[in-house]
Amino acid sequence: SEPDLMDFHRRRMQLLLEAGADVLACETIPCLFEAQAMAKVVGEFENALCWTSFSCNSETTICDGTSLSVCAAAMDVFPQVVAIGINCTPPHLLPSLIREIRSASQQPVAVYPNSGEIYDPVSKTWKGTSEEGGFALASKAWYEAGARLIGGCCRTTPSDIAQVYGWVKDLR
Repeated sequence: SEPDLMDFHRRRMQLLLEAGADVLACETIPCLFEAQAMAKVVGEFENALCWTSFSCNSETTICDGTSLSVCAAAMDVFPQVVAIGINCTPPHLLPSLIREIRSASQQPVAVYPNSGEIYDPVSKTWKGTSEEGGFALASKAWYEAGARLIGGCCRTTPSDIAQVYGWVKDLR
């Protein structure tokens, strides 16, 4: 239920804010219902801000099948949500997903995909290989599509982030 989800997240958020967090990362969210509950909790704390990042499994939907554009529009009603994003998602899905967010929201877009490998929960191992082309080229395309916060999630490496920095530093 929504009250249960809110109770689950409240204490963690409180501790992070008391420790001095500037912005809370509400991330890897598989369903809109949970994202809305988390945003409501953030709203309980004066001056608290967050970004909301969804885990996606197609070019247009989050993991529970809800359209990402519907999620982005729904999050726009929460003034404490300062960015909407995508994480823990294969990199090749990002250009389309960024367009989904931008079609429904004016919020900055955050992206931090996984490496492209697939996690097998049965064997508890990663399968496949990282997506070809490198993070530098892909991250430029994400930026051009509208992403403004760019990073990496599962199985990305310091080298991947260095590739992003390699071209971002020249934007100043």
